[in-house]
Amino acid sequence: MASNYKVLAEDAQFQIELTQAGGKLVVADFTSARCGPCQRIAPVFEEMARKFPNAVFLKIDVNQCQGAAASQGVTATPTFIFYRNKTKLDSLQGADPETLEGRIVQHYGDGEGEEAEDTGVPGHIDLIPMINKAGCECLNESDDHPFTQALSSAGGYLESDTDEQLILYLSFSQAVKLHSMRIKGPSDNGPKTLKLFINQPHTIDFDTAESANPVQEITLTTKDLEGELIPLKFVKLQNVMNLTVFVKDNQTGADTTNISYIQVIGSPVQTTKMSDFKRVTGKKGESH
Repeated sequence: MASNYKVLAEDAQFQIELTQAGGKLVVADFTSARCGPCQRIAPVFEEMARKFPNAVFLKIDVNQCQGAAASQGVTATPTFIFYRNKTKLDSLQGADPETLEGRIVQHYGDGEGEEAEDTGVPGHIDLIPMINKAGCECLNESDDHPFTQALSSAGGYLESDTDEQLILYLSFSQAVKLHSMRIKGPSDNGPKTLKLFINQPHTIDFDTAESANPVQEITLTTKDLEGELIPLKFVKLQNVMNLTVFVKDNQTGADTTNISYIQVIGSPVQTTKMSDFKRVTGKKGESH
């Protein structure tokens, strides 16, 4: 049995495991010993734990953990619910191995072992693990200090190349709602003026970024660059597939701009289809 696969026997264990998982993806299988489809997919679920070692897999019997099942709105088995930082990302009902693996891949991230940072914002998560890095782009980045170095707090930084301006294009793996962000950088050449655009069909150029009306414009202070929470216009950022950040200038007019860390905070738009909530078929007494 993989070390990231756990069988829960008590309600209290559920919240403990969610808390201990931190920024890792948690996949919870709400199951029943009396459910035929549950038993058929059980070995597949355990195999998923070996296949995705940077996630946590919890097997929860709804009869032993009735409180946990009820609190999560479980009405049929098997039900798979996905969490990160104790926040519910998605849910899936039914014993379809291919669909289950597809959802895990969707929420897992790039598999390089990175975890979401703690946001300190209840109900919202660090969306960086939900970024499709293959679909991201940065204009005017330095070869030695590219965009990817600013997507983690582990070290490194993004630096502009020929002048102080940057365009960051972040593509998400699913639709998200944006709540706020954090940007860290030095007080001299950290970014100052940001223009935010959403759902662009492609990366915009600098002329377009200068002239177009953004969904939000932000002026950062040196205090903001210490990692202060920067509120976003949440009501206007409810169904975002990509985010473009135009860095217009920096704090002192220095030749280049540095960003040591960028965190985008929000939550996924629920993409669960109504068909996911059909009652599990099987013999009488097999589903709950």
